[in-house]
Amino acid sequence: MNTEPVGATTVKSSAIAQWCALLQHDVSLLAKPGAHHKALLSQAHALHLNQVIDADDLSDLLELADGALAFAVESLLDIDSDQ
Repeated sequence: MNTEPVGATTVKSSAIAQWCALLQHDVSLLAKPGAHHKALLSQAHALHLNQVIDADDLSDLLELADGALAFAVESLLDIDSDQ
């Protein structure tokens, strides 16, 4: 049984949704991959620090952020090799 209060679940869902929106912002990701990655990491750590997410969730978000950075670097390398 889930023991989280309904309000806490809503806050967590909203916070993660905002983080995911940043993750999926391809224009920002491809324009400045390093800065975008840093923003994702900072927000993920802030969510954990504020106890919105637990350590497992933090690990998942950090892994997704690293994957986005790898995607951006590969995409930019592909663009450079095509020119």
